[in-house]
Amino acid sequence: MTGFTQLSPAQLSRLIGTPAAPVLVDLRTDEDFAADPRLIPTAFRCAHDRLADLVPVLAGRNTVVYCQAGRKLSEGGAALLRSHGLDAESLDGGWQGWIASGLSAVPAAVLPAPGRGTLWVTRHRPKIDRIACPWLIRRFLDPEARFLFVAPAEVSAVADRFGATPFDVEGAGFSHRGDRCSFDALLDDFALRSEALDRLALVVRGADTDRHDLAPQAAGLLAVSVGLSRQFRDDLAQLEAGMVVYDALYRWARDGHDEGHDWPAGRGA
Repeated sequence: MTGFTQLSPAQLSRLIGTPAAPVLVDLRTDEDFAADPRLIPTAFRCAHDRLADLVPVLAGRNTVVYCQAGRKLSEGGAALLRSHGLDAESLDGGWQGWIASGLSAVPAAVLPAPGRGTLWVTRHRPKIDRIACPWLIRRFLDPEARFLFVAPAEVSAVADRFGATPFDVEGAGFSHRGDRCSFDALLDDFALRSEALDRLALVVRGADTDRHDLAPQAAGLLAVSVGLSRQFRDDLAQLEAGMVVYDALYRWARDGHDEGHDWPAGRGA
């Protein structure tokens, strides 16, 4: 039974991908991590004896810690953070419990850099893929990721000079592959495929490649995306507004995709 200072894997998985997701700290030993070098989505690693160093960073934020089996390092780490006045819980069963539940895990070797605050760059004046990808990165990889929107001809040079990861530009690792979008490339390379994200990816793909036959929602996403691009001159302001759109689309894809709307009821009879 999950304890009162713990979250079950199922409970945590419902939070990841939403604005209510907690900060996730991986406390596994180097040996345990080397045996399976993957992370729960959005998690970053910290040695248990350095956890107190994170107190200023974690202040005011819900935090969940986990170790290999959810025992001494998880219990002690969460208790230590609570002793500093933080809201902290541990993951029931730890890493082993998460994996046993069949939930997504991100290969650490594919991540651009350890920790948080990764830097990404793409073409300016985004529409669909260049808003969908940052949403996915922030909600499932790095909540503190930062994005540079620059002239198309300068993306590669900016990536090189500023140490940013380019995406959705020709020649980048995360870009269109055949008839698939950059959003799909991120899902594939970071092992984030799930029923909900696959459903959302189909809508993004249909809107971004003008194939509205793929999903009836694609035309609506295109309309909203074009409207946002006309509403905002500042690409970063557009991104923040777009985050709300994709938060809603994700909840539709996860929980509400089979819901219809008919009012007044029976009008088609």
